[in-house]
Formats: sequence, structure tokens, C-alpha cells
Amino acid sequence: MLESDVNPLPPVIIGIAGGSGSGKTTVALRVREECPGKTIRIIHHDSYYLDNGHLPLEERAKINYDHPNAFETSLLVSHIEDLRAGRGVMIPQYDYATHSRKRETKLLDPPDILFVEGILVLESPGLRDLMDIRLYVDVDADERVLRRLKRDTRERGRTVESVIDQYLNVVRPMHLQFVEPSKRHAHIIIPEGGHNQVAIDLIATKILNIIRERDRLRALDREVRLARSAALQDDQPRPQA
Repeated sequence: MLESDVNPLPPVIIGIAGGSGSGKTTVALRVREECPGKTIRIIHHDSYYLDNGHLPLEERAKINYDHPNAFETSLLVSHIEDLRAGRGVMIPQYDYATHSRKRETKLLDPPDILFVEGILVLESPGLRDLMDIRLYVDVDADERVLRRLKRDTRERGRTVESVIDQYLNVVRPMHLQFVEPSKRHAHIIIPEGGHNQVAIDLIATKILNIIRERDRLRALDREVRLARSAALQDDQPRPQA
């Protein structure tokens, strides 16, 4: 059996950044609808927050979670490299209520298409180098604030006052310092997020083209290997009659 018959094609790695509440996950889900028959998974950069469980809860709450130093990005880079090599990884799980990692992890096997989602994924050179496509979701600040307010109060147990305070003192300054400048690294900037059907169609087409090209190269590689194997067999001395 040839190696190319065993090893799957590496996943298409798509980085998707943008401000908090811009609809990054929505874009990934919309692209999934346009790629039927392909396995699509999303890794969230938030899952790789450093584990600060050793600190008192009051200290954990004071950490700036919108700064690049809040993440264990090196672990995410290692996991993406493993997925590209065909190996499954154990994704950390993060508890927003306690600002710490959970004990349990979640297995992720290599998919056809992998979205790497987070406000700072285009800020990291190590992550950018692993991406086939780099996207930035560009949505007006007032819309992002409202989305974040709804999400954090409904899903993360936050109060309205704490969300507003965090936005003014942390989220907005970090957006201006790190997130917004990372837009220059994007291949495609998507206004209106998941509502931009033209952008969704373009991204889905590009992804499918990458997969088809990799399928073609894999088939060509298999033909070359078969030809070499046949040539080696022909070169073997034949037993005398």
C-alpha cells in the first residue's frame, strides 16, 4: 500500500479575525453551508487562554484577556501543525465564568477545512504562517458592542455594567492597538460579516479550489509512485527457467 493511500490530505487552514462581536463564527458557519460533503471544524483562540487557575478569582478577573500575552498561542500553533500532519489533538476547554481552564479536553481529528477563529489570530506570525486563507470580518463598532453585550450577559453570566466597563477600558484600547492593525495581513476583508453573500461565495469557491488542487496533486503523486514501483519490479532479476 502506498503512503498516499493512507495519509489524508492536510486540512485547508483558514484564519478568521475581527473585532469582538464582529460575527467571525457566523461567517465560518455560513461557509460550511456552501461546502456540503466536507468536514469543517472551528478552533477558537479563546480555548487557548493561559490557565490562571492558580490565581485567586479576583486576580483572574483583572487580567487583560484581549492582549496577545493572555493566550498560549504556542500550543495552538503546535496543535495546528499536528492536524496538518494528520494527527488528532486534544483541545483545551475554557470556563469564562471562572476565568480558568476546565480539566476536560475535547478530541479534534483532522477535518477537510479548519477555521482558526479569534480576535488576534492574524496578529500572530506563527499562526499566519500556517494559514492558507486569512480573513478579517469588518463590522461597525456600535454593532459589535451590542452583539458583545448580548452574548456576554446571556452566555457568560456577565452584568451589563461589567461588559460596558470592560469594553471601554480593555476591549476598545486593545482593538485599536492589536486587532485593527492585523487587518493588513488579511487576504480578504469581509464587510457585514455573515450577511455578505458575495464574500461567502468567493471564500467557499477558493476553499473548494484548494481542495481540488490538493486532490489532483495527490492523484498525480500516487501515479508517480505506482510507476516507480512497477519499474523497480521490472528491474528485479527473474528466476531462470
